[in-house]
Amino acid sequence: MPKKIRLYVLPVVLGLILLSLLPLAAQNDPGTVKKDEKELIQRSFETLDHRLDQLEKAVDDLLWYQKVGDVALIDKVFHVGPPPANIKNPTAMGARNPVKFWSYIFIPKGIDRGRKYPLLVLPHGGVHANFTTYHTHIIRELLAQGYVVVAPEYRGSTGYGKDFYEKIDYGGLEVDDCHASRDYMVENYEFVDAKRVGIVGWSHGGLIALMDIFAHPDSYQVAFAGVPVSDLVMRLGYQSPDYPGEYSADFHIGKTVNENVREYQRRSPVWHVQKLQTPLLIHANTNDDDVYAIEVEHLIQALKAEGKKFEYEIFSEAPGGHSFDRIDTRLAKEIRLKIYKFLAGYLRPPHPFASLADLNKAGYR
Repeated sequence: MPKKIRLYVLPVVLGLILLSLLPLAAQNDPGTVKKDEKELIQRSFETLDHRLDQLEKAVDDLLWYQKVGDVALIDKVFHVGPPPANIKNPTAMGARNPVKFWSYIFIPKGIDRGRKYPLLVLPHGGVHANFTTYHTHIIRELLAQGYVVVAPEYRGSTGYGKDFYEKIDYGGLEVDDCHASRDYMVENYEFVDAKRVGIVGWSHGGLIALMDIFAHPDSYQVAFAGVPVSDLVMRLGYQSPDYPGEYSADFHIGKTVNENVREYQRRSPVWHVQKLQTPLLIHANTNDDDVYAIEVEHLIQALKAEGKKFEYEIFSEAPGGHSFDRIDTRLAKEIRLKIYKFLAGYLRPPHPFASLADLNKAGYR
């Protein structure tokens, strides 16, 4: 087995060994374990969770080369965003240093580096998640049209350890991380056209796309927000009981929505609609069981109340629920074609799709 492959296989094997030990740990009766021992066990399992996330990330990174390596030049770069939102010891050496994070870069193979190409920023969804090969077909479809793509692993993303996980700043500095990835591309790749940049996101990524164009209207020529988280105050009212804990954790906001409603409003797009200047398309789905359509409708109504010009479509009972336009059904592909045509009107990619046949040829081998 080649040495490089062994380096990736070894962590996976170790991870499987750790998984095999979990049933042994579970045999302990929680009622017979002392409080301090329970806390130690809990911390151990949290540490294990983060290590397994890192293993999963390493494996998925390898898969990118298998899934899109035939059409893309792939890189993963380490750069910086603002300092942490919560600095526990502000006098410590380096406490206010910029946060370092990774971004994926996908460049179409065979481009003419003497020309300029449009850029798309693609933030992933999830309160704590990461950019994965779930996006394979979307990346292939974008590359075929001639887009350069950057996908930031902004603070709070999983797969990078406990410390980075706890730097989460939902609707806050994570937005600045995504804008930093945009600036990184413009500053470091001469073939990226700073005047043809768009941002595309779904769910939490849709929230980031909205907050980014609200904060930096001159940086983006177009945006798409699919099933975007739009109002955290409303959202926390209909989500599962454990969901609010993701936000009120000591390392995050630190307070519940009842304790500091204005902080949750600050992180919600619906409270910033007056800032919209960028051409925008919004999609929602009536049977979405994650981001309810009523939440997106609240955003749409707020934009209309401000007299903003934008486009939107609310799909009725589209199969797939929350991921209705990202899956592999014919309807999902037709909807993505609509999205691409909207983006192309502002970014002018060299090879825009003219038909569903073009999309199928690009995305599916």
